[in-house]
Amino acid sequence: MSALSALIRRDLRIALRVGGGAPIGVLFFLTVVVLMPFALGPDIPLLQRLGPAVLWLGAMLASLLTLDRLFTADLDDGSLDLITMGQVPLELSCAAKALAHWLATGLPLIVATPFLGILLNLEPRATLAVALTLLAGTPALTFTGMIGAALAVTLRRGGLLLAVLVLPLSIPILIFGVAASNAAILEPAKFGTAFSILCALSLASLVIGPFAGAAALRQGLN
Repeated sequence: MSALSALIRRDLRIALRVGGGAPIGVLFFLTVVVLMPFALGPDIPLLQRLGPAVLWLGAMLASLLTLDRLFTADLDDGSLDLITMGQVPLELSCAAKALAHWLATGLPLIVATPFLGILLNLEPRATLAVALTLLAGTPALTFTGMIGAALAVTLRRGGLLLAVLVLPLSIPILIFGVAASNAAILEPAKFGTAFSILCALSLASLVIGPFAGAAALRQGLN
């Protein structure tokens, strides 16, 4: 446990440095939300209707934007070989790195959501509903994206492959995240179904992601 906590602290320090990736995700999220009203025009009802989808899409793209840094820095400085050959199971190390990535990139997006909802003229109840669904769904984005990051880390032009691999896997998360957000606003009786599926996707990725990521790393580094 001490080794895993040290790995999480190390990845958090790296991510929070200038150029470490975490600030880039928040700035990208802010850019998407700020530009959307200019693209849609001054139609306030339209902004309110599309607001949850805009916030979810921006958060998903911002989270995926920094996934290529999950293992690349460790590969460049040689620490990925030490992690792979260490006494700690590689699956647990992958889970720890994914958790650190979510704390550095996913959690700030959730915290920023109530403030960015004001730009889309969302009511406080709607903004809190989106933040709740992001809290339940962004771990699935991170742990699913970790599989693609592990597959692409040892390949040339791996960033392009990462997008091809991860985006299709993220579509169900986006669908149920937006569905749960809209249900919480328009049809509260249907919120539980979509939100439960979203939580199930996060739990499934939490179990499958570390094992698939560890297998991809072993295959790529051998």
